[in-house]
Amino acid sequence: MFGFTEIERYGDLRRLTNKWYRKRGVAFGDSITVGYLTTNGGYTAYVKQALVLTAYDNFAISGTPMANGTAQNGGVGTNGTIKTKNFATTNYDFVTIASGTNDFKLNVPLGTLGVMGDTTFDTNTFYGAYRDAIEYMLGQSPTMKIILLTPLQRDNSSYDVNYTNTAGAKLIDYVNAIKNIGEMYSLRVIDQYRFSGISKKNLSTLTADGLHPNDVGAIYQGKYVTNELR
Repeated sequence: MFGFTEIERYGDLRRLTNKWYRKRGVAFGDSITVGYLTTNGGYTAYVKQALVLTAYDNFAISGTPMANGTAQNGGVGTNGTIKTKNFATTNYDFVTIASGTNDFKLNVPLGTLGVMGDTTFDTNTFYGAYRDAIEYMLGQSPTMKIILLTPLQRDNSSYDVNYTNTAGAKLIDYVNAIKNIGEMYSLRVIDQYRFSGISKKNLSTLTADGLHPNDVGAIYQGKYVTNELR
């Protein structure tokens, strides 16, 4: 059992090895980021505690894709949610964005990546909505760190890793789109699809329904995201 001195030393060590110690973050995403079907708050609750964040505000909305114009949330996607926030005054050190699985499920067209310097974006497409959101955030807070999270693998409502949706895209195509956007803007991408350890082989253990992590899965995901953020 640690005494007070040992706790202080451990805290100092944690501060030295954790660049986000006592920093402020904000999360955008869908029901997985909300922590739907968990009792422990999902992966964001784990990340906040593990990184000793002063704040990790969660503005995720269940069911929303990145793109606007779908039947979900009155047609307002994560893009629209992000653009209601004033990042120039909130003093966030970093933002995480987890999106893509609902775009896949809602058959959102990928659109095209475009080129750096574009000033107009079709926010009813995945590429357009994502780039528009990033341009907005960087325009307001150029030094805020933006971290992109790819979707986890899934097997829910017939939409699994092998399924091609009516937009002609598989889940991996949305994953790769996020990686392309990260490369364009020199942003960190946490590739949960490829490296989280959550796959179709263990979805029955780590998720409640083939999509949403259960309490065990949320901790598993939280540990992965925490290690990637350090």
